[in-house]
Amino acid sequence: MTNPYSGSNFDDFLAEEGLLEQTEAVAIKRVLAYQVEQLMNEQNLSKTEMSRRMKTSRAALDRLLDPANQSVTLQTLDRAARALGKRLQISLA
Repeated sequence: MTNPYSGSNFDDFLAEEGLLEQTEAVAIKRVLAYQVEQLMNEQNLSKTEMSRRMKTSRAALDRLLDPANQSVTLQTLDRAARALGKRLQISLA
């Protein structure tokens, strides 16, 4: 019996299974949530202070920091970046 995935990479497998786009979206959200949380920790910012700086609710910040929640907007990401003294950069590859 021959393995049909032998010699292919994991992206090829996910694409064949129709899961590549969803998996990439989840990975990107996890990275963004992690980066925001790390910057908050480095700057000793509480969630209350971060949401105040973002001019948003704690619930919106919690959605941003939740790696499983993909319903974050570009506006929320931009507010978070600015609140942390950073700039949001987005590119198409």
